[in-house]
Amino acid sequence: MDCLCEIVQALVALAALGLIVVLIIAHLTAGMVNLVRHEKEKYFLTATGEKELFPSLHDSHSRELSVVIPAYNEELRMPVMLDEAMEYLEKRQKQNPSFTYEVIVVDDGSKDKTTEVALRYTRKYSADKVRVLTLVENRGKGGAVRMGTLSSRGKFILMADADGATKFCDIEKVEAGLNDLNPRPENMAISCGSRAHLEKESVAQRSMFRTFLMYGFHFLVWFFCVRGIKDTQCGFKLFTREAALKTFSSLHVERWAFDVELLYIAQCFKIPIAEVAVNWTEIEGSKLVPFWSWLQMGRDLIFIRLRYITGAWKLQSPRKTD
Repeated sequence: MDCLCEIVQALVALAALGLIVVLIIAHLTAGMVNLVRHEKEKYFLTATGEKELFPSLHDSHSRELSVVIPAYNEELRMPVMLDEAMEYLEKRQKQNPSFTYEVIVVDDGSKDKTTEVALRYTRKYSADKVRVLTLVENRGKGGAVRMGTLSSRGKFILMADADGATKFCDIEKVEAGLNDLNPRPENMAISCGSRAHLEKESVAQRSMFRTFLMYGFHFLVWFFCVRGIKDTQCGFKLFTREAALKTFSSLHVERWAFDVELLYIAQCFKIPIAEVAVNWTEIEGSKLVPFWSWLQMGRDLIFIRLRYITGAWKLQSPRKTD
């Protein structure tokens, strides 16, 4: 009996020591919010090839909607998505001339012709409607979305994936979700597209191992970071300008788990969040490597919570980029 007690005490001590080590590692390896831009990232090209300065999210809005599209090596998949988006936006503007918009394609350090492909749309529709922000180095999807958002002019800002997995016309669904939140008086609100209603069907098509990883990830999200949102990872989210400024100014994670930190920050600031079912189709060519990406996201989820707990990361007041 005494031997068993000693074993239990040793295991508890080892667990406590392990937790302390993890806390120290999480604290010491915590990166700070990176809002610094390379000189080349401050400008976009017009249809005639002239350089113009990007505006700031701190400025007052001058468009109704900004669509931010992060793109990494998307020269093949992106044109289908952009054709669909531009057709919808142009049609909406013809029906309602007071509706104004811009699309910002953020090339996240691609090695292919993503920037060249995006610039074709600038030449076709003008730089007033389509702008390309080319990052000098790959930051990750979260970093690309943030840099595009901080360069936007919209009263509302939509984050949309370059693969077109979500039908662009479903913006009307997330807009309705945002309006239902009634984001007055501070105009803070976020509406998230969701694939949770498709989960049963997707489970039936997945292997048992991938299903286990998916549920494990959902548990870690719920346990460490975000409660009440079933699908944090859908790349179709609509922000009010004020909510975008508040959340992206504090964002640290620049890779796949950035959505979780973004929603964690929003819940810390008590920003209302809606979750709205959208149409979604899996598109071939995903940059997500199933096992290693899930492992990286799981690690990031644990570290997000621990770094805020230890004070390594703090919620920031919005400040201008350099």
